Amino acid sequence: MGLLIGESSGRLSGDRRPWLRWLGWVIFGLLVAGFARQCTSLYLNYSSLQPVGPLEGPLSVLPRVPETCRPHTHLMFLKTHKTASSTVLNMLYRFGEEHGLRFALPMGYMLGYPYTFNVHRIKGYRGNRAAKYDIMANHLRFNKDEVQKVLHEDTFYFSILREPLSLAKSSFAYFHDICPTFRKLESLGAFADSPGRFHKAHRRNSHYARNLLWFDFGMDPNANVTQEVVREGLVTIRKNFKLILLSEYFDQSMVLLRHALCWPLDAVVSFTLNKAHYRPPTGGAEDGFDLRQPVVDVSLTPAQREKLREWNALDWHLYQSFNRSFWEDVRRFGPERMDQEVALLRARRDQLAGVCLLKAGEPVEAHHIGNEDIRPYQCGSVRVLGYELQPGLDNATTEACLRLIRPEIQYKDLLDAKQFPRSQPSIRDPARKLDVNGTIEKC
Repeated sequence: MGLLIGESSGRLSGDRRPWLRWLGWVIFGLLVAGFARQCTSLYLNYSSLQPVGPLEGPLSVLPRVPETCRPHTHLMFLKTHKTASSTVLNMLYRFGEEHGLRFALPMGYMLGYPYTFNVHRIKGYRGNRAAKYDIMANHLRFNKDEVQKVLHEDTFYFSILREPLSLAKSSFAYFHDICPTFRKLESLGAFADSPGRFHKAHRRNSHYARNLLWFDFGMDPNANVTQEVVREGLVTIRKNFKLILLSEYFDQSMVLLRHALCWPLDAVVSFTLNKAHYRPPTGGAEDGFDLRQPVVDVSLTPAQREKLREWNALDWHLYQSFNRSFWEDVRRFGPERMDQEVALLRARRDQLAGVCLLKAGEPVEAHHIGNEDIRPYQCGSVRVLGYELQPGLDNATTEACLRLIRPEIQYKDLLDAKQFPRSQPSIRDPARKLDVNGTIEKC
């Protein structure tokens, strides 16, 4: 019967009604196009909740976490400075927004930093009887006694570190104008030659100049470096934090984090945010730089590198210790398994970049970005780069892509509006980034 029907259909379309064949192909083409467009939208929308899309070759099968594993939704991320922490914050913002989680948001853009954290820095805090927060991730100076007052008992604490010399370069460039230790120096090398001569430890924002990581973890950055001080600091951090990531090995860190949190792959796929490009000595207005900003030289001789390492000895001990434990974690995870999952993560990132971003996913200067919602704030003598979206995306895909590239200032404002829909914004001009005391807060 099937053969007879096929023969009859062929005679009808070929002999009597040729326009039906043409109409059929048109309808088929429209259905295929619509299906493809819908798939693209679903593929990106609520990305952390969707299974990974089809990948070619050996990456076609996504490693699955055990079914008995439940995703962590109670999280405390100590957002350290200049460590790729803005990229991690974006992941947490995305995950929390998509799952309807409650954030411990600041009244400005940081939770009282650089002062030691106090719960009254949280916007809308109503006292100890108020409901607990699901995610705390904005900049703060760590204070476990205060933090745990507003978080669930099963909260997962984690943070991220960066190699201290690399961190010192970034800190010098970013905080040059607000750190009294750096303000009158034209080069990091000049500071490294005699740091004690320039350091003003008693003045606000001087902490950016010495042991910045140690400071962010709530400890004294100017303490004498002794075995006991180092040991007590490391023991305290290991007691409070379940995982410490490394910015130099960001992809490997994301694999460890994904499995520690029992999250799907898309939840930890990201594009690098707050990426900086240093102004060259010959850079001018045509390069997008503000010529009123001084050229900052962050180059160092070998001798200066050693002096700066000694100056930041507490950070150096901190980084060395957790560098060792990081690779112990990788070894327990399995080096081959790690390589496979890093490859999968990078393939997924490239896939999303191809859908979302112009210029093959390469970051661009802020002045080339027309949409203020995704234009990063510029700070100091560096050029902070951002991304441009592909044109012609449908609404759902546009929104999913925006989540991936939205800078932290704009994303915080968006979450604030959702969590406090009836309140007035505490800062009318987010580009100024002022805290509640009217001082520069975020750079």
